[in-house]
Amino acid sequence: MKKQKKPSTAIIPCPVILVSVAHEKQPNIITLSWAANVCSDPPSIAIGVRPSRYSYDLIKEAGDFVVNIPSRDLLDATVFCGTHSGREHNKFEECGLTPVNATKVSAPMIEECPLNIEAEVKKIISVGVHDLFIAEVVAVHMDQEAIDSKERLDLNIAAPFTYIPLTGEYWGIGKKIG
Repeated sequence: MKKQKKPSTAIIPCPVILVSVAHEKQPNIITLSWAANVCSDPPSIAIGVRPSRYSYDLIKEAGDFVVNIPSRDLLDATVFCGTHSGREHNKFEECGLTPVNATKVSAPMIEECPLNIEAEVKKIISVGVHDLFIAEVVAVHMDQEAIDSKERLDLNIAAPFTYIPLTGEYWGIGKKIG
């Protein structure tokens, strides 16, 4: 027997990402879980951002951003970046995060994140309370110590985590099963 629930964001798990964006005053970071790979050729990703968020206009104006995948040790910074506005806070400074120059886009990468994905916005689509930024991946960077012998990201070292919208909780990624 199944119990029907009202429509909601029920796909699980959701990635936890820190999106960094350039700005003349100071770069900003926004925590998002509405993100996905959407095409392999050209490699493209999509992020959902509410137009009311400070980072929305920054991303729209810059035309690019960096998706930074945080490790579990960055949980507190991730929560802070998702619950405080860049209008009032310098999130890099207050979270002890280091902005480093990206190679292809104006947005900075976050040094402490084991995976950084540079992306150029190609299209913005309104889908309700969020707009979808569809962007082409133009560069990917991985921490050398998080790369395994086959040149792949070692998830045990990178230690990414996920968000469960049905419960509002963060969870670590478990062991390999296949």
